[in-house]
Amino acid sequence: MSKERLVKIEKAGFVLRPDTPSIKEVYQKIKQQFEGQGIGVMLAQKSAQMLGEEGVDFDEMCLACDFLVSLGGDGTLLSLVRRSYQYHKPVVGINAGSLGFLADITVSEVEPFLKQLHEDAYTIDNRMMIAGYIKKRSGAQINFFALNDVVVTSPIPSKMVHLNASIDGERFNSYRGDGIIISTPTGSTAYNLAAGGPVVYPLTKAFIITPVMAHSLTNQRPLVVPADFYIELDAEKYEAIVSVDGQERYELEEGDVLHLGGAEQGAKLLHREKRNYFTVLKEKLHWGDRL
Repeated sequence: MSKERLVKIEKAGFVLRPDTPSIKEVYQKIKQQFEGQGIGVMLAQKSAQMLGEEGVDFDEMCLACDFLVSLGGDGTLLSLVRRSYQYHKPVVGINAGSLGFLADITVSEVEPFLKQLHEDAYTIDNRMMIAGYIKKRSGAQINFFALNDVVVTSPIPSKMVHLNASIDGERFNSYRGDGIIISTPTGSTAYNLAAGGPVVYPLTKAFIITPVMAHSLTNQRPLVVPADFYIELDAEKYEAIVSVDGQERYELEEGDVLHLGGAEQGAKLLHREKRNYFTVLKEKLHWGDRL
């Protein structure tokens, strides 16, 4: 468990769920709670425009704030973590809907959470990030980061994709089917879980490689490998789509190679001290419930 602490608790930068102007009332209530605890609030420009308010440039906000806040759901938090990665600021997720795996503080829990911050009763998780790039046949390179997963599928629904996979330069498998998921432990409860992959404790450092509807006579199974390995994928004779955290999309054409490795630094997720991951699993996945 990380012992990292916030250097200061004076200013928080907010990003809100996009295209949701109705979130304004909730945001204003939370802003008052932050300010009531002596924490100044900055609102990212795009979020501010959605509410008809004044905001600040996103990069300026990241530089000026001690920690960042996503108000929305897990998707809002995923986007904020990727966009702010270069600043390495802790991110806390306030869920404006149902309980999330990542944005796990509800609106009603904000005030007690802020008191816990001042009482040093919080944790900062260091979550593995994927550092990836697509090396185009032309020589161009597309770089990206992912917190949850990188998914490769066919650009045409119901059409098979053929992917060659290597680890540390050694070809180990070819996948034919609907696609393949390369997930972090944080993302193991997302698409990976729906595709039959394992749930992996989020502070583990590993890749989970899970085929999606494999078209094969052999028994293609999920594979877990250490995070210090490098994974390469190419779409032989087929075009494919690379989806990053379900939010960014890139084309993978014949002759292109997708490279994936563990990022040098992880994402910093700020949580209340008594947050229990297994309790979240039980509540979200209904473990132990009687049928």
